[in-house]
Amino acid sequence: MMYQVLNPATGALIEEFPTATDAQVMDAVARSHEAYLSWRGTSIEDRVLVAKRAAALFRERTDELAAIITQEMGKRIEESRGELQIVCDIFTYYAENGPSLMADEPLAIEGGAAVIQKRPLGALIGIMPWNYPYYQVARFAAPNLILGNTILLKHARNCPRSAAAIERLLHDAGVPRDAYINLYATGDQIAAMLADDRIQGVSLTGSERAGAAVAAVAGTNLKKCVLELGGSDPLIVLDAADLDKTVDDAVRARMGNCGQACNAPKRMIVLGGLYDAFVSKLAGRMAEFVPGDPADPRTTLAPLSSQAAADELVEQIRDAVEQGASLLVGGHRIDGPGAYVQPAVLTGVTEEMRAHREELFGPAVVVYRADSEDEAVALANDSVYGLGASVFSADPDRARRVGDRLDAGMVSINAAGGSQADLPFGGIKRSGIGRELGPLGMEEFMNKRVVRIPS
Repeated sequence: MMYQVLNPATGALIEEFPTATDAQVMDAVARSHEAYLSWRGTSIEDRVLVAKRAAALFRERTDELAAIITQEMGKRIEESRGELQIVCDIFTYYAENGPSLMADEPLAIEGGAAVIQKRPLGALIGIMPWNYPYYQVARFAAPNLILGNTILLKHARNCPRSAAAIERLLHDAGVPRDAYINLYATGDQIAAMLADDRIQGVSLTGSERAGAAVAAVAGTNLKKCVLELGGSDPLIVLDAADLDKTVDDAVRARMGNCGQACNAPKRMIVLGGLYDAFVSKLAGRMAEFVPGDPADPRTTLAPLSSQAAADELVEQIRDAVEQGASLLVGGHRIDGPGAYVQPAVLTGVTEEMRAHREELFGPAVVVYRADSEDEAVALANDSVYGLGASVFSADPDRARRVGDRLDAGMVSINAAGGSQADLPFGGIKRSGIGRELGPLGMEEFMNKRVVRIPS
């Protein structure tokens, strides 16, 4: 399959890019390894300056870069611009904090002295998804380039233009040509790269199936891997001083990127006294979204990333309805050439339905009723995923108490979803392995070398 730009708003094929040959891939591995041998020897000050220039270029080229991903994967133009802002924040955060995060750490030991030195590992592979084409790359690339690692980046097949734009920008910022290489590679070629001794690790953001496949190859070859996979995040509403605001917060978090965010709240669990009012207001708000050209700032509903993604979401909803769930609003394809789905609200979902077990990656939400905090926690934890979770209450102490009982890598109090440069991101269970962003994001592909000096 070719890498191609297929506009999900119109269905039009814009451009195709050939995949790399096996020879090109192995040449890139050799170049990346050689670049590492020199890049790791540059001063941290020089690498910081490169990261600062990258942040400045992402800011300068925001309009150009935003237009690319709006056409590639259908993101509303204002959200595309917003994605570029957090990319700038990530490069700036690691430029400002990288030196301290890499500083030697003295250890108090018996019989002498010791220090933990923070050093790079080598050439790394990044396998990135289409839903946040710049942000996902930034949170992998920024800390590792500053640390002194080099990167071979395989982007999603529907994001070839943004992949090339990132490579061009980083080279313009001063990253050596072979320290960051964009590769239009295949899955088999990635496996061959992971088998090469010059590759030291792999980071994948994507589906559970893709993560399992990459982890298996990485494990066979004893390579470090970081996996950021799916999520079916619960949002628990215990009580509300302002129910309209709570519903607005929930809708905003769910509908960001047209619902195509791994850490968006996909399951909303509401205590009985608020349930009917919450569901009514939620359905009303979800019905307000109007499809349109994602390049038009007035559009409120963008297409999904592809026709296949839209069909899959509709099928998950249909499965629930056929087994007795109630579809309160939306859930159908919108007439026209684009991959549009009317936002859906499902209630009465039970364990045997796909909507209960699987991630709904699009504009759809399942709402459950709980009659106690214990029942709400049990429902929230009844998932193979464990990425994020959120708890809403007028009493923050109550929300924190419930949040402490949730099986998740991230818990938000009176907020949902979201990401920021200085806050670690990652999950447990089938949501992945490892952390990105914040201080933890620099440690995943770091050699924490211990130097001991006996007395």
